[in-house]
Amino acid sequence: MGLIVKICGLSAPEALSAALDAGADMVGFVFFPPSPRNLAPAAAEGLGASVKDRALKVALTVDADDALFEAIIEALGPDLLQLHGHESPERVAALRARFGLPVMKAIPVETRADLDAVDRYRGVADRFLFDARAPRDATRPGGLGKPFDWHLLDDVDAGADYLLSGGLDAGNVAEALAITGAPGVDVSSGVERRPGEKDPDKIAAFVKAAREAWKTRTSPLPKRA
Repeated sequence: MGLIVKICGLSAPEALSAALDAGADMVGFVFFPPSPRNLAPAAAEGLGASVKDRALKVALTVDADDALFEAIIEALGPDLLQLHGHESPERVAALRARFGLPVMKAIPVETRADLDAVDRYRGVADRFLFDARAPRDATRPGGLGKPFDWHLLDDVDAGADYLLSGGLDAGNVAEALAITGAPGVDVSSGVERRPGEKDPDKIAAFVKAAREAWKTRTSPLPKRA
């Protein structure tokens, strides 16, 4: 299986085209008003239609209600729901059952103890996304350009379908993959000119750097003593 590369927070046709042309496997759309990358469901319809079958469409929400999910699904037709809030395992299971879509649960990471959440969601979420825990005063849980200590993922059994996120860019994705051996990477702020405005050149550079790092990988770097 090859590396999964996800470009998240896409809100403009130019940026979406850049992600698709670069060969991204997943393209993410944010439905959360505090985010500078927020889309109204109606605004996502045209973007989603242009994806066709070139990548999987991911809808990112934060503690959304069923009405918002219904609007998103009608407009975007996502392939995957990404839950980035405090959704419980029961809520994840209910969403999967109601909408018939796979779910990726974001796990905020700051300490090793944060990874205990994997066991609570195992068998309920279809994928995990490990992201840096946001500061207490943050207005949104992700897309802040902040990495976490990648060595915290040493020996974590998250299955074969997790994505690494948080502060990634073209300059550090190779190191992140070397340390973690992650089967997928997710980027948003690391390919932007400014919050909410994607840079097509940075998107292409990130995808290229991630693919090259994957081709030359051997195994994760040795654990620290």
